[in-house]
Amino acid sequence: MGIQQITNMCAHLQNASRARLGITSLPNTRYNLNLALALHRAGFINSITRAGPHPPSPSEFLTLEPEPVTTANASTRRLWVTLKYWNNEPVLRRIQAVSKSSRRVQADLEQMGRIARGFEAGMHKGLNLGECMFLSTDRGVLELREALDRKVGGLVLCRAS
Repeated sequence: MGIQQITNMCAHLQNASRARLGITSLPNTRYNLNLALALHRAGFINSITRAGPHPPSPSEFLTLEPEPVTTANASTRRLWVTLKYWNNEPVLRRIQAVSKSSRRVQADLEQMGRIARGFEAGMHKGLNLGECMFLSTDRGVLELREALDRKVGGLVLCRAS
């Protein structure tokens, strides 16, 4: 897994949220796409679109037909993410990478159950209200509660609130 890409994505989204940007771009990688889709399912970001080096128009965000990928434009593709705001405050207030390239952090079902209930488990702090933890499992990138429902553990990617 490209842990360094996930760490860079978390830092970029944190900075974009603090700068109150409406739209930001990320490198078009499989790992960034999977985490962005998980953040979208959890309600932290508004939409995700694959496009070229320039931001797409608002109408392109609504269409389901992305720009075709050719060998000429494959290297310039970006993920364009629109951030969500509520009462002029960012929904994604804080996102922090847990696993790093030098230290990968795993969580099993027992630890995940304690974390979801707000208790400390090993080196993990419990989740607060409105906080989510994202894991990379054999079934894709899942939020902690989704992983508990499916009874799978995995690599802890990040925490978002």
